[in-house]
Amino acid sequence: MTKTLCKSIGTPAVLAGALMVSGLPAAQAAVDGIVGSAFNLTAKVDHISTADGGSLMLWGFSDDGGSNNGRAQYPAPTLIVNQGDTVTVTVRNQLPASAGNVSIVFPGQSVNATGGVSGALTHEAQQFDNFSTTNVNEAVVTYSFTADKPGTFPYYSGTDSALQVEMGLTGAIVVRPAGFDENAPTAYGHASTAYDREYLFVLTEMDPRIHEAMELDGAVPQEYLDNYVSNYFFINGRTSPDVFQAPGVGWMPTQPYNTLPRMHPGEKILMRVVGGGRDLHPFHHHGNHALIIGKDGKMQESAPGMGADLATSVFTMPMAPGETVDAIFEWTGKDLGWDIYGTAAAGPEFAHDCNPGVDGFDPVTNEWCADHDKPIPVQLPSQLDTTFGGWWSGSPYLGSLGALPPGEGGLNPNGGFVYMWHSHTERELTNYDIYPGGMLTMMIIESYNVPIEE
Repeated sequence: MTKTLCKSIGTPAVLAGALMVSGLPAAQAAVDGIVGSAFNLTAKVDHISTADGGSLMLWGFSDDGGSNNGRAQYPAPTLIVNQGDTVTVTVRNQLPASAGNVSIVFPGQSVNATGGVSGALTHEAQQFDNFSTTNVNEAVVTYSFTADKPGTFPYYSGTDSALQVEMGLTGAIVVRPAGFDENAPTAYGHASTAYDREYLFVLTEMDPRIHEAMELDGAVPQEYLDNYVSNYFFINGRTSPDVFQAPGVGWMPTQPYNTLPRMHPGEKILMRVVGGGRDLHPFHHHGNHALIIGKDGKMQESAPGMGADLATSVFTMPMAPGETVDAIFEWTGKDLGWDIYGTAAAGPEFAHDCNPGVDGFDPVTNEWCADHDKPIPVQLPSQLDTTFGGWWSGSPYLGSLGALPPGEGGLNPNGGFVYMWHSHTERELTNYDIYPGGMLTMMIIESYNVPIEE
């Protein structure tokens, strides 16, 4: 019985080499962040880069526990905790005096704050460094809460949010459900929220005028804040195509998180999407609808124990500022009407079996067996009539590579099916008005025999 497709890249060594050459990361299936229940964050000044070669001053939170070498980062460190944990977040402020105090608010949590000074929404940390005369009690704030609900939540500065969120003080919290099993994960502890891989998408934007004014003048004209015009749009702190690079690459030291979801046919992706900025960002995911199982850390259920029975199917998530969505995305290839792995008539290298399980799918290849050996029902154009893109493998079949003209392709070393995931506001697909860029990434369906490391 033949199971390996001859044109697939099947060995880990070859795969890793191909990924390094192409720039694709070799490990992309888990949420990057800090796991624990006690966190120490400091607001600091640094810079981020944009994919068009720009640089913007950042106010970001650093992890004083040692991740990211103590540098400020954008977005803020993702905090990963367990349901039922008593979570403590200690905040210090090393921003310049012109920035004012700093605080954090945690939507969806009942928070107790101590230390610092009173602010409009919560306790705030004043500036503090080794030479400061600020009372230590005023320079350190501790927030504590019990993570009593699983789901995805935002956190961001509650002090002068119009400025400080714009400058970069925003992040996400992931609360694992009680009894979480990484070998059989669920988003909310119910079987209806089960998934195979998870990815975080923190959607933000920046108006470079604000960052330049703060860096050069130490102050921002109020008209900039009242009538901001964002020209950079980010997923997890990077603009496209920087989103494709591996997490933690050295040339983006303050932007450690990337965005390149990958999956096999039949798997379920948990999309954790966060509106982390000040604008609405309609996030559009090609390839299939997604099932929204939770919003703002609340499973979409009609009554306790029912699971996500009120889940809704969408093709675009509006994503208002401060909103979070947990959604299940699945791709099977069912009823496409042609064999995704190729047919015997297309060549002996495409020969393979399909042995349906009770659900009609082959348990090894995840092929929909009703379409086995069916040809593509249209005549494909010749190369002379084709415009190529970097993601085209040269073959219409999953896990296969075909001949390409010199200089074409190269971004899809495993012959995956590639779908664009992006903002549905067209202007947000640019870097300072130059297309393509901005809030744009790709989701890759990989052949069943291509490893996707955690």
